[in-house]
Amino acid sequence: MAEAPERKVLAPTAAQTTAENPWPLQMLSQKLKAHIEKAPATWVEAQVIELNKRANVSYLTLRDIDAEVSLSVTVWGSVLSRLEAPLERGSRVVAQLKPDFWIKTGRLSMQGMDIRPVGLGDLLARIEKLRQALAAEGLFDPRRKKPLPLLPHRIGLITGRNSDAMKDVLRNASLRWPAVEFEVREVAVQGVNAVSGVIAALEELDHDPRVDVIVIARGGGSLEDLLPFSHESLVRAVAAAKTPVVSAIGHEADRPLLDEVADLRASTPTDAAKRIVPDVGEELQRLGQARTQLNRRIRELLERETERLAYLRTRPVLANPHVMLHSRTDDVAALSSRALTAVRTQVGRHTDQLVHLRAQVRALSPQKTLDRGYAVVQLEDRSIVRSPAQVFNGTPLKVRVAGGDFTAQGSGPIATHEVAPTAVATTDLATTLTEDQT
Repeated sequence: MAEAPERKVLAPTAAQTTAENPWPLQMLSQKLKAHIEKAPATWVEAQVIELNKRANVSYLTLRDIDAEVSLSVTVWGSVLSRLEAPLERGSRVVAQLKPDFWIKTGRLSMQGMDIRPVGLGDLLARIEKLRQALAAEGLFDPRRKKPLPLLPHRIGLITGRNSDAMKDVLRNASLRWPAVEFEVREVAVQGVNAVSGVIAALEELDHDPRVDVIVIARGGGSLEDLLPFSHESLVRAVAAAKTPVVSAIGHEADRPLLDEVADLRASTPTDAAKRIVPDVGEELQRLGQARTQLNRRIRELLERETERLAYLRTRPVLANPHVMLHSRTDDVAALSSRALTAVRTQVGRHTDQLVHLRAQVRALSPQKTLDRGYAVVQLEDRSIVRSPAQVFNGTPLKVRVAGGDFTAQGSGPIATHEVAPTAVATTDLATTLTEDQT
């Protein structure tokens, strides 16, 4: 009996397979299917760009809202039958997708387990929620908005390719101010590439030092078409721009968030052109009016000052200037007389004081005492004799009287004579001198 061939032991995992011990293709497919079936169903938001119905099955192509990413989805008729309105191309939907792997063909497909259209109410609710969040951050604060230049030399314009909005802005701005220049960036203003295109153009113009103001323009549209202008990335890019940004979307019913964050909101592209540059005709008219007012004010000033000069000339002081000098001459003469009288009075008063003081000094002078007959007796050392005891017989003396002085000799003390203390020396000596001379 022949032996059965030895059964090959396969590697338990894909990482353990080798060229000598490979997996059968069927096993790989089964492993992939088992792994993919473990993935949970996922809700995604996208836009329907293709829709093909075949019997009870519909084949959809969904594209990401903000990126060039698409995916094929298979939806059974029972799922679509639950919708209130038929699904159409361009619809924005949220779908619950689950991956499915076909073993026979090795094809991965996505099964649509559920699908729901996103209504306008849902979109508006999302925009309002984002509006409140960005407002809380201060992105819509009027204090952070930058003023527009008075007269921009070069305007950056972001708009659709060959759009009416671009033509309106260029035409109206040039009509108002022919010298204005533009730096135009034509980008997609709706669809999946709109947000990235507008942001790239904004950053390029913002870094151009020649651009004084940037205008983002679009000629209105449905709410779905304007969704890119409420995208958070675009709103933050406008808030971060250093150059003033003007929003000119032209949609009055539902204002996109770009209107809130822009430094100026214009109702239409035409309105943006009118508000960015002044009208040359109006400015010339204003200059004419200002020149007329200036000339009138100058004439009024000259007339008023001429009248004042004429009035001043009629005043007496200017009609006869000598009158003012004469009146001041009288004042000077009166003041001089008063000053002279005051000085004379002071001199007379001080002269009387000097005479009085001189009389007092003379009354106290020793010469006055001598004139009354008194004498001063001095010894050789010029000391005054104040007591008879100071004089002895033969003591040389010097006697001074009113008419002069002379010498004498003492005859000795006279003890028996007493005189008043204040005149002892002078009285006794005078008596002695008189007796000696006799």
